[in-house]
Amino acid sequence: MLIQPTRSTPKNLSQALILIVEDEHEIAAILEAYLERSGLRTVHAPDGHSALTLHQSLKPDLILLDIQLPGMDGWQVLNEIRHKSDTPTIMLTALDQDVDKLMGLRIGADDYIVKPFNPAEVVARVQAVLRRTRVQTVDTRQVIRVGDFQIDLESHEACVFKDGQAITLDITLTEFKLLECMMRTPNRAFSRGELLEACLPEGDSLERTVDSHISKLRKKIEQLGIEGVPTSVRGIGYRFGNRS
Repeated sequence: MLIQPTRSTPKNLSQALILIVEDEHEIAAILEAYLERSGLRTVHAPDGHSALTLHQSLKPDLILLDIQLPGMDGWQVLNEIRHKSDTPTIMLTALDQDVDKLMGLRIGADDYIVKPFNPAEVVARVQAVLRRTRVQTVDTRQVIRVGDFQIDLESHEACVFKDGQAITLDITLTEFKLLECMMRTPNRAFSRGELLEACLPEGDSLERTVDSHISKLRKKIEQLGIEGVPTSVRGIGYRFGNRS
């Protein structure tokens, strides 16, 4: 039986995606339960190779990485990740010698937790690292994530997370700009005029043009089984609206 964690995730950290790299399924399940009860999302990789694949495709906000993995160990996984990104990483291991901790920190680990551990403490450490790194991570990667939606401002790609998988949205540049504008302040209702000025190219001067682009964007999102995004706000315009 799992004990309900007493700490809750701060609102600005909710919906962060945590990649758990752990070959012991019971430990992974406990971590998943505690993290998800704290408002975080999780995905599990049982070995190093699948961890690298998931890291590349899902771009998690933080990695909980076991060291003693089958095949490729945690040191090798972290080394590979650090060649490509600065995703915050917390090492989980039964190795408690100072030399092991120093090795992890030298390679680029952000924290180090020794087994056996208190799952509630792991959640607290995850939240602390996320708070410390979230601003610089967003600035560096230029990624905006709200609910199940994520947009990458560098690659101009938008995706939706369903069942732990990232599904790319096939949208136009204008549709991407509309998503970006609304996702930056997802609770705000934007008038058609505001969206027209911020997102549409010169020459598209009619407010009904916004309705057309929103309708096409909404239909593409509905194909993934998500209704009402963006949300219509009567008498005003539109709001992003995804709060899952």
